[in-house]
Amino acid sequence: MKSLLSAVLLPFSLSLGSARAADWPSYNGADSNRASPDAIAKTDWGGDGPAVLWKAETPAGFSSFTVADGIATTLVMREIDGINQETCVAYNAVTGKEGWATPVGIFRVDHDGGNSGAKNNSGGDGPRSTPTLHEGKVYALSSDLAIHCLDAKTGKVLWKHDLVKEFNGRNIKWENAASPLVEGDGVYVCGGGRGESMLCFDRTSGKVLWKDHDYEMTHATPIAATILGQRQVIFFTQKGLVSCEPKKGEILWTHDFPFKVSTAASPVVFEDIIYCAAGYGVGAGAFRITKSGGKFKAEEIWRSEGDEPVCNHWSTPVCKEGYLYGMFSFKKYGDGPVKCVDIRTGKVQWEKDGFGAGNVTMAANAVIALSDDGQVVLFEADPKEYKELARTKAIEGKCWSSPVLANGRLYARSTKEGVCLDVSDKAASR
Repeated sequence: MKSLLSAVLLPFSLSLGSARAADWPSYNGADSNRASPDAIAKTDWGGDGPAVLWKAETPAGFSSFTVADGIATTLVMREIDGINQETCVAYNAVTGKEGWATPVGIFRVDHDGGNSGAKNNSGGDGPRSTPTLHEGKVYALSSDLAIHCLDAKTGKVLWKHDLVKEFNGRNIKWENAASPLVEGDGVYVCGGGRGESMLCFDRTSGKVLWKDHDYEMTHATPIAATILGQRQVIFFTQKGLVSCEPKKGEILWTHDFPFKVSTAASPVVFEDIIYCAAGYGVGAGAFRITKSGGKFKAEEIWRSEGDEPVCNHWSTPVCKEGYLYGMFSFKKYGDGPVKCVDIRTGKVQWEKDGFGAGNVTMAANAVIALSDDGQVVLFEADPKEYKELARTKAIEGKCWSSPVLANGRLYARSTKEGVCLDVSDKAASR
């Protein structure tokens, strides 16, 4: 039997350092914009699709892969010593060989998010947060708000904090799904109590760099962005958007936004505009950030209430040249559309049904969509019309996670399995 207190260790012959430009080290990508500098092979995959480099069992949950320095990580559910554990697993990113598995929390959630009986919505539940990789360390936040810093080579726990016990944490219905954000020397999370709801830990030592404010958490992962020359960490809370100066945590600006049941998609930044959305009748909106006399202000430029026409449940869209591309729907499992929306006006440019509640990411030359039934679809980032380039059935199981493009390889997972596909231009020419 595997010990509850130790990782399952196998040696990794990898060089661990800073994440390369083409890596995908965190849930929303290296720059919090869900975009990769990698180009993807823009050719009709046909037949059996791109070459499958490896597959692995990824039981339960909606955690996505992150990839850096030859390692791919995700959270799965495993029975260890007879107990269901949220487990951070590291694979060799090229071969899929498992290197280590470290439990980070006892798994208590056993439901399907309140969607029983919904079409194409079977598949169970499990860990929803995605690990973050940075300079030889892995940061994992469990569903019960325990943050772990692990050694990326061995899975050894280097430091950890229990937000509930140490910081009077207030978890959310269905428990945490947000992922840790690494920015500079800090690791940022939301989930503490009054006066310490936002927390920044030193990424090396785990020391608290700052803790402040009173904003209850959502399921949305925070992002980092530079707006009007100011680097900032932006949290999507139950009161709305909250932007903090990274080093000291001082609030730069806020804007109210409604909360009902669950907010799960991350905010999206385009120049001086920030977009956000939520399900359960909330809808979407965009805000322009201005600065005068050293003070920031957020002003609403458009608002769409309700689940149509513009709403993201947990599917964070990508943005290119002022246009959003993503799954805009609410509980349309198996059927929900991909849409193109002008971030400046909220106008829907086009839509294409048949994707469900999946997720998208952006390659250098196209949008990659993972439908909730395991279809990987490549289409143009073109506001004029939907132009599909390629499609393949990649995996079985329910896919509420994000596809990841790193170093010419596409990583995707479901509640049953994870897959690595060769989608490089080089592969297409062979």
